[in-house]
Amino acid sequence: METIKNTVQAVMQSWETKLKPGSPSSEPPESLLKKLLTKKEFGHIKFRYLRKGIMGITTDSSPWLYYFSLHKDKLLEQLHKSGYSLKDIRFYIGEIE
Repeated sequence: METIKNTVQAVMQSWETKLKPGSPSSEPPESLLKKLLTKKEFGHIKFRYLRKGIMGITTDSSPWLYYFSLHKDKLLEQLHKSGYSLKDIRFYIGEIE
């Protein structure tokens, strides 16, 4: 019985270390963006990737690319508060499905 208790404690501790600030939160990036952005803003983007601390987001037009580029620092700050340690966000123009 003691072995099960130790195993459960070890698993719980590993989950806690994974969710400390500076490491990705348990929430997927796309749903987190949905919470951080307005409905109108979210309708003009599509999350593409998260690799090596860089998040890739596709926008549907150049005006929205410019808009998000202006607000990139604020978005990065909000993502840091949510537990993602990102170096940069890269925006691209492309098709939004």
